Amino acid sequence: MSLSGDQVTVQSVTGVDLTLGIAGPGTRSYAFVIDWHIRAIVAAAWLLIAYYVFDVALTLKSAAGFVSVLPASIIYFLYHPALEVALGGRTPGKRMAGVRIVSRNGGPPGTSALLIRNIFRLIDSLPALYMLGLISCFVTANRVRVGDLAAGTLLVLDNAAAEESLLRIEALATRSQLPLDALELVDQVLERWDSLESTSRAPIARALLLRLGPGADAGVLEGLADADLRARLQAHLNSNASAAHV
Repeated sequence: MSLSGDQVTVQSVTGVDLTLGIAGPGTRSYAFVIDWHIRAIVAAAWLLIAYYVFDVALTLKSAAGFVSVLPASIIYFLYHPALEVALGGRTPGKRMAGVRIVSRNGGPPGTSALLIRNIFRLIDSLPALYMLGLISCFVTANRVRVGDLAAGTLLVLDNAAAEESLLRIEALATRSQLPLDALELVDQVLERWDSLESTSRAPIARALLLRLGPGADAGVLEGLADADLRARLQAHLNSNASAAHV
């Protein structure tokens, strides 16, 4: 793993690195504003519903007032820690802004790190309107607020598709003896097999099998049906479990 001011690069066992851009103060603020509106609206909606259900002034020190105010307060103040823990470093606002929380090595954040990060919101919000946290994002190398420094976390641009692809290739690499470039090519052909025209997928499969096994008999491959060609390509993806024969 390497960390620079603008991005974090996560090294995988396959040698394919995933680079995540670090979110700046503007993106952070955008995500926070969205989340603030969501939690404020939900908390206010609860208060409004409770007011009409109990038909009492919420300022009264009554059981009805307590039942009305307490859930609204829980919604407002536990919104971030509860959702970030449940959604793996994301909130609705972060999803809409295209960002998520990761650990400093680029992996998923732990529950304790997320809780520490949110406890430090009390400090980041000082003296008002998250001024300390915002200043910290401008002056720190990786654009982090005090809570991130304490928790060892980063806010990065969410490239879910790239991460999913990397994890998929990592999983395939543990089962296959193919070099990485060939592995990706075979995987792509198999993934799109059903959408390819039958007149084109067979020649593609034969060409791939000849490339993967230079000693393969082209005449034998010509006589194989689509299902057999597909099965032989699939066998190469599992060549660590049992050697592929072409």
